[in-house]
Amino acid sequence: MKYFFIPALLISLLSCHSTKKSMEQSEHNLYQYAVELAHRTIITDGHVDLPYRLQVKNFRLDREYLGIPIQTDDGDFDYERAKQGGLDAPFMSIFIPSSYQNDLPGAKALADTLINMVQGIITALPDHFAKGDSPEMIEANVEKGLICLPMGLENGAPLITLEDVQYFYNRGIRYVTLTHGKDNHICDSSYDTTKTWNGLSPYGFQLIKEMNRVGMIIDVSHISDQTFYQVMEQTKAPVLATHSSCRVFTPGWQRNMSDEMLVALAKKDGVIQINFGSDFLDAEITTARNAYRKELNEELDKKGIKAEDPLAVPIIEKVKAKYPNLYSDVQRVADHIDHVKKLVGIDHVGLGSDFDGVGDSLPAGLKDVSMYPNLIHELLKRDYTEEEIEKVCYKNVWRVWHKVNEIAGSR
Repeated sequence: MKYFFIPALLISLLSCHSTKKSMEQSEHNLYQYAVELAHRTIITDGHVDLPYRLQVKNFRLDREYLGIPIQTDDGDFDYERAKQGGLDAPFMSIFIPSSYQNDLPGAKALADTLINMVQGIITALPDHFAKGDSPEMIEANVEKGLICLPMGLENGAPLITLEDVQYFYNRGIRYVTLTHGKDNHICDSSYDTTKTWNGLSPYGFQLIKEMNRVGMIIDVSHISDQTFYQVMEQTKAPVLATHSSCRVFTPGWQRNMSDEMLVALAKKDGVIQINFGSDFLDAEITTARNAYRKELNEELDKKGIKAEDPLAVPIIEKVKAKYPNLYSDVQRVADHIDHVKKLVGIDHVGLGSDFDGVGDSLPAGLKDVSMYPNLIHELLKRDYTEEEIEKVCYKNVWRVWHKVNEIAGSR
C-alpha cells in the first residue's frame, strides 16, 4: 500500500499545482483581454474635476505649466495615465461652488474662465487633446489617438437667463447639472434641507424646456428627489445622472438614486453613470470614514495641529490604523452596475467616476484614470459580454446624446 500511496500523493499534488497554474494563467489572460478591450472600445467618463483642481492650483497656460495635464503626480487625471487606462472622452467638469449662487455674474465669469482653461489646453497641446462637442467628433479624434475633452457645467448658477443655455452650448458645454450643494435659482439640491422651491423654481420649469430646445443634456445628479420627478415629467429628452450611484447601497442618502428613480430614469431612456467615491458606494464604509474623521479631528485639535502639518503624519497613521476599511473597492463599483442592469437593464448604466472631485475616497482598484481595465476585468469575471461592456463604457451615453440632439433638431 505504501508503495502505491506515495506516487498517488505526488500525482495529486502535481495535479493541484497544475490546476492552480492553469487558473492563474486563465486569470492573467482574462485581465489581458480586459486591457485590450479598454483600449479597443471608447471609454467616456461623465465627470472628471480636472479644471477646478487646476484652478485651485493656479494653473496657467504658460510653457512651464503645460506639462501638468500630460503627466503629474498630483490628482487622478493626466494624459499619460488616461492613455494607460484606455480613457478617451472624460467630460471636464466646469464646477461652480455653491457659494456663487449668491453671485450669479461671478458664477458666469468663473464658468467662462474654466472653459477658457480647457480650450486653452486643447489649443496648446493639439498632439494630446481635442474637442469633444459630439459623439461623431469624439470618434474621429479618438481615431487620431487624441483624448477628447467634452465639457459639462456642474451647477446651473451661471444660467442667469434662458439665453445663457445657448451661450454655454456655443462655448462647448454639453450637459448642465442643475444645482450643486445648495438650492439655487433653478431648483432644490439633494444636500439642502431648505426646500426653497419644493422642486423646480418657476424659472427652472422654463429652463428644462429651453435645454430640450437647444439640445443641452440635463444632468439630474445633485438635485432633490422632488426636483428629479418634476424634471422627469417636464423633459421631452432623456437625461443623464453623470456622477451618481445606487441608493440601495447607501440607504436614506438622497445624493444617490433610489430604485424608484432608476425606474423613472429608464422609462425616459436615461442613464446613470456610477460615481466611484467610496461614500457613494457603501454605507458601512461611510460610517467608518465618518468615525475616522471625527477621531482624527479630535486628536489634531488636542495637539493644536492642522492635518497638512508634517507633525500630523504620525497622528494620522495612528488613528488610521484603527480603521482598516476606509475605502470601497472595484468589486463594489461592479455591484452598482449589476444592480442597475438587473433592475432596469444594461442600457441605462455608464461610468461617472468623479475623479479629482471626491478627494481621498476612491476605491481600491480604481485610484486614478489608469485603472479602468480593473473594472472591465471585474465585469468580464461576472460574464458581461463585450457588447454589454461597450454599452457601459460609452454606447449608452452616446444614445442619450443622439436622442437629445434629435429632439432639439425636431423643434
